[in-house]
Amino acid sequence: MLAECLGATLGYRCVDRDVVAERAAASGISQEEVLDALLKPPSFLERFKNKRYQYLALFQAALAEEVKTGKVVYHGHAGHLLLKGAAPVLKVRIIAPMEKRITMVQQRLKLNNHEAVTHIHKVDHDRRRWTHFLYGVDWEDPALYDLVINLDAMDVPEACEIVATAARQQRCFSFAGECLAQMEDLAVGSRVRANLAINPATSHLEFEVTSRQGRVTVQGRVTALEELEEIKRVAQAVPGVVELDLSQVVIPSRA
Repeated sequence: MLAECLGATLGYRCVDRDVVAERAAASGISQEEVLDALLKPPSFLERFKNKRYQYLALFQAALAEEVKTGKVVYHGHAGHLLLKGAAPVLKVRIIAPMEKRITMVQQRLKLNNHEAVTHIHKVDHDRRRWTHFLYGVDWEDPALYDLVINLDAMDVPEACEIVATAARQQRCFSFAGECLAQMEDLAVGSRVRANLAINPATSHLEFEVTSRQGRVTVQGRVTALEELEEIKRVAQAVPGVVELDLSQVVIPSRA
């Protein structure tokens, strides 16, 4: 598998979505619920909109924490979207002709030809709907990636060498200084958002949270002034937060 090859070639850890989901589940929800939020189509997500927000916030925080020190190959659905804005991330999409995908699925999942084709179509369909529903993007858009590798004319070792070469040429390959600080900021902001998502007094609310050198900005809307104080308490308790900006939180108007 390409991820394992890259890990061995670069000396990086390999992390998949199950590992990240297990880390996210440490917050008190089941690993299966976290994976459902990542894999279920919009019909599921629409019925449990707030739960979906909570699970994705937890998964994003766990993923950011897992990769923040660098030297990681993450292979899993939507990693490039969940880590959006993180400059040190090399985003790679692997494509292959249907015949090759069928063979790979048959070998991996022990399916017959018809079952493999059905599985591939379902995965593609759900992934397309999922990414459009959550992010308003087409997951097949090449602009979302730094590299698109076609396995039609090359094997996994050849693809591995191409991606490894691209990684070594990245400005953040050594993962120090400014690049490390960017990932730390992503981890801090994601953790604040996740903690707000599972805190009983704010779990019904949704926020966007960013961090710049530990200066955290929260955007969103509250339903009562008391919730503003709760946001402050939860955010300031997160390690790495040195300053908090709540000026972009909309508070209810007084009649």
